[in-house]
Amino acid sequence: MVKAAGKQASAIDLASIRERIDEVDRQIQALINERARFAQQVGISKGELATAVDYYRPEREAAVLRGVLARNEGPLRDEEMLRLFREIMSACLAQQEPLKIGYLGPEGTFTQTAVYKHFGHSVRGLPFSTIDEVFQEVESGAADFGVVPIENSTEGTVNHTLDMFITSPLKVGGEIELRIEQHLMGNLAGLKDIERICAHEQSLAQCRGWLREYLPHVELIGVSSNAAGARRARDEKGTAAIGGEAAAEVYDLKILVNNIEDQSDNSTRFLVVGRELLAPSGEDKTTILISTTGTAGGAGVLHSLLQPLATYGVSMSRIESRPSRRKNWDYVFFIDMDGHAQESPLSEALAELKENSSLFRIIGAYPKAIR
Repeated sequence: MVKAAGKQASAIDLASIRERIDEVDRQIQALINERARFAQQVGISKGELATAVDYYRPEREAAVLRGVLARNEGPLRDEEMLRLFREIMSACLAQQEPLKIGYLGPEGTFTQTAVYKHFGHSVRGLPFSTIDEVFQEVESGAADFGVVPIENSTEGTVNHTLDMFITSPLKVGGEIELRIEQHLMGNLAGLKDIERICAHEQSLAQCRGWLREYLPHVELIGVSSNAAGARRARDEKGTAAIGGEAAAEVYDLKILVNNIEDQSDNSTRFLVVGRELLAPSGEDKTTILISTTGTAGGAGVLHSLLQPLATYGVSMSRIESRPSRRKNWDYVFFIDMDGHAQESPLSEALAELKENSSLFRIIGAYPKAIR
């Protein structure tokens, strides 16, 4: 009798919990729709001809997501809570017309994954075959924003992306940090059936140690992208590929071994490129392009050029040099700094930098990546 009563009480408690869950679900749904209606009102206030890009404000979105992190008390992890809110915001924004996001394709690449991480899935992704094409389509207005890789934590800078900013009028409108998980995939029974592995050269380099240990006799073939390798793995007997989960899903491949990358903290940073400078979000980064006559040969010129940053206590997080394309052995510097270009003390430091430079351009002032 005691056991039966206990089971009955447990069943009653479970039914009660499920009822409460159902009520919470109804409240969540009602609140999401209320949020969507407010988003509609924002769109209407911009005028009948307004498109999503006209009222999308990356700096506002970044501030909202930071608030989500600050309020989160669990049990859901910060990463999961961010993903949920990002998708809600993405869906609300896309009610009239989704944002068009150009990215370095094809489908199934890590760049596509970065697009969805930053913008949510309620966007229209436009894959392009080169970084140049991404820039061109954003410049022309065919894409609202673009997403391109800028650096990998183990393989270094993507110089071609940096070089595009020397001549392009586009601005950096955001950054995305993506943990890179490399998986071995294919339509094979096991590792013994692999004759060749097709992947982007950078992915092969990031998995060099694992491949040397477990598949030392397999042919490694560099291809234009991991998606191209995944297509070959789908179509060719004996071929495997390396890539992320998105590639396995798009090309219907089995993941044979998870996480074969040599560095467990392997990450890639991507830039969002757009046509306008952004307003401050409260936690920003500024990127400039700068040069001065005599940079190539004058002793202490770079130190002198950067002195205003030290004077005003500005933190410089990254500096890269690239050929200026103006003349031989002349260089420009790309510098990332903490702070927004419109706010003190960075605004004062930039004013002095500009005075001492033969070339000075603010490439972007944008929200720091939200992790």
